[in-house]
Amino acid sequence: MSMLVTNALLLTVPAGTDDPGLIADGWMLVEDGRIAAIGSGTPSATADEVLDVGGAFVAPGFVSSHSHLFTSGLRGLGVGETLYGWCDSMLGTTAHMTPDQMYWSTLHGALDFLSHGVTTAYNFTDPLQAWESMVEGRRVGDAGMRALSYHTRQADACLDAGIRFVDAIGMDATVGSDDEILDRFGASVAHTRTMDAAFALGASVMGQVQWSPREDAAWIEVEAMRRFGVTNQAHFLESPEAIPLQQAKFAQYRDAGALGPAMMFGHFIQTTPEIIEEAAAGGASMSWQPASNGRLASGTALVPEMLALGMKVGIGLDDQACTDVSDPWQNMRMGITMQRARTKDPLSMMPERVLRLHTLGAAEIMGVDDRVGSLEVGKLADFVVVDPRRPDVGPLWHPARSYVLSMTPRNLRGVYVGGVLVSADGVSTNPLAAEASARLHEELPALAARIGHPR
Repeated sequence: MSMLVTNALLLTVPAGTDDPGLIADGWMLVEDGRIAAIGSGTPSATADEVLDVGGAFVAPGFVSSHSHLFTSGLRGLGVGETLYGWCDSMLGTTAHMTPDQMYWSTLHGALDFLSHGVTTAYNFTDPLQAWESMVEGRRVGDAGMRALSYHTRQADACLDAGIRFVDAIGMDATVGSDDEILDRFGASVAHTRTMDAAFALGASVMGQVQWSPREDAAWIEVEAMRRFGVTNQAHFLESPEAIPLQQAKFAQYRDAGALGPAMMFGHFIQTTPEIIEEAAAGGASMSWQPASNGRLASGTALVPEMLALGMKVGIGLDDQACTDVSDPWQNMRMGITMQRARTKDPLSMMPERVLRLHTLGAAEIMGVDDRVGSLEVGKLADFVVVDPRRPDVGPLWHPARSYVLSMTPRNLRGVYVGGVLVSADGVSTNPLAAEASARLHEELPALAARIGHPR
């Protein structure tokens, strides 16, 4: 099947530049789920279907380089808490959920991302080892373990939702011998690799050194990276508690040989100049979550300084339970305003830059930029149709800047994955959407009543 998108204001987001790649009066040909041609003016191609967007924006689907899709039914919890108190409230609830409940929660979250224009997500699955409260910024490590299906059902839900994803898997490195830990991790990776590779874009380690009581936790993560050929994203230097302890753990990653293109640091807020310089020099990247960093009072990462050192940066939406609305435009605007307020320099974060970081930049740090993140011939045809006249934002003096600064999900007319419509005016086309919603509304309140959560 083929589709010809016409009468579009294309934002292609090409590699190697903050230029948004604007093409007025643009068209795009999609064949067998991939972009076959792009041009301006009268199309030089025909197709089975013509989608005339009437002058609307057509842009890459957003990429979230840091997400927890299972949290979609847990919004509004721990509002008066920083990270660990919020985790006690939110993850204290998931600690009692079954694999089947995690499936439906993850499916609901993935469909929610798609309905907001996010077509690819780096997805941290809830680990097999249940949540436990932190002591001085670290876990005790003696919480109970769940069955392997607790992870695999979360991956299944991403696939069934139709979102493209990188599957981030916890090492659960305090339970069992090193061989048992690696074998368990490998079983989860093997499950992901049986899935349709057009959607399951890869597997990754959910780095947990920040919380682990093991002094060699970085070593076993690096061993998993090498043995299974996967990347690693660590929640690191996020919370304003126990900062010296957190900072001291950077040496674990450095000394274990983790620093390199396969290593991502999520949040990376409570840094020092030396930590940033070492991470950048080693080739590690960073995922920035502006909305959740503000919601949890975590602070503001020094993103312009990291970029100036050549560090690659992507933007993620993080938990729906701490970003609340899966709105990538809100996320980009929060990033702009937080950096400008910090630096008192409007040039420190421009709209063109955050657009790149929430699309191709996020895909780059995830290692999937050869497939998603921009509108280029040969890439998967994941795109959004965004109408600046519904509601009308006025003249587009600088179209790409208006796209970032003035659009909201109300302007989002359609979301396409592989050239297939997956959400129209915010409503999912997935046949499982109604059941996912019904299950969350029925089962999560019943669970909360049983365990005395949430708060």
